[in-house]
Amino acid sequence: MIRLGLLTLLFLLCAALASAQAPSGAANLNRAIGTVTAINGSTVTVKSDSGAETSVTVEDSTRIVKTAPGQRDLKDATPIHLQDLQVGDRALVRGTPAAAGNNSLTATSIIVMKQGDVANRQQQEMQEWQRGGVGGIVRSLDPGSGTLIVGAAPNQTVAIKTSNSTQFLRYAPDSVKFSDAKKSSLDEIKVGDQLRARGNRSPDGQVAANAVISGSFRNIAGTVSSIDTAAGTVAVMDLLTKKPAIVKISPETQMRKIPPDTAQRIAFFLRRPAAGSAGEQGSAATGGPSGAQAMRSGGNPGGRGGPGQGVPGGQGGPGGQGGAADFQQMIRRMPASTINDLQKGDVVMIVTTQGAPGEQVTALTLLSGVEPILTAAPTQTSANLLSGWSMGGGEGEN
Repeated sequence: MIRLGLLTLLFLLCAALASAQAPSGAANLNRAIGTVTAINGSTVTVKSDSGAETSVTVEDSTRIVKTAPGQRDLKDATPIHLQDLQVGDRALVRGTPAAAGNNSLTATSIIVMKQGDVANRQQQEMQEWQRGGVGGIVRSLDPGSGTLIVGAAPNQTVAIKTSNSTQFLRYAPDSVKFSDAKKSSLDEIKVGDQLRARGNRSPDGQVAANAVISGSFRNIAGTVSSIDTAAGTVAVMDLLTKKPAIVKISPETQMRKIPPDTAQRIAFFLRRPAAGSAGEQGSAATGGPSGAQAMRSGGNPGGRGGPGQGVPGGQGGPGGQGGAADFQQMIRRMPASTINDLQKGDVVMIVTTQGAPGEQVTALTLLSGVEPILTAAPTQTSANLLSGWSMGGGEGEN
């Protein structure tokens, strides 16, 4: 999400700069946008997000300014010099082609966002999605009203209302990083997609979304049949399809292991009846607290009494008492693991890239120690636990 926002912002800044300061004929200038990958004297290499490289010649007359992520114009931009540029900075270059057919520019202007400023903005964005987000698997959608029903937890659904002002993003097929997401629309979202929304929650539990990010991924729940640590792959017998799957563990894969006592508590919660409609976390029969609240305090899910259980039927919500948020936070606190920690016979839940039948897929997230959970609930139901975690923040979670 961050990269898309910065690209859009840089284009806006470029237009503002051109209209305010460009000489006549500036409309014929070419531009390059991306990350600075090399600086050699007065030549700067800028690599676009698609991988194309542009060699940029910086002259004494080239105007170079630095702006911060989030600025809408150049009024607060700071003039800088070529020596202030660093590898990793984001840059938008306007200039004239240096040679016909050659991917090079002689720069007339360069707008820069420093690498550190971009990283800080990314961290802020992730924190905002964590605090104000709700996620899960899309169960139904109404394009006419722009309303999506999302399974935020095994026994909880949340209604997400979108509008013309909602920003839609779509994860790349092989990544749950915000920086790899692309601009999207409501039309691209399908039942079964994993989705996360950020916005304001009404008293009845509905979320008025100002931003939505979605993606189509594969959920695998099954038993490890073999491990190839040299190749970084795990063979899993998928309990849902009854077919083997070869899963690649990459450096980007998020891996966690649930301790046995915590897995038992989650399983206990999954066995209890559904607690009601969207946003309803208490037990209608007992008036007791949500199972997630009880697990957090070590108590009996659905029962009465115990520390931290004084508000039956508390309102669910990001960072509050909601079951979905509690599951995600709980999983993030679980110990990190590696492929070397896996053993034949382990039961795992995995979110992977989509792949053709029989083809190797790449694990985006992998959770082990889940046998009690899968015993307690159907794999499709318990997959909600993993989907909420896997789309909670992407990068920086391990």
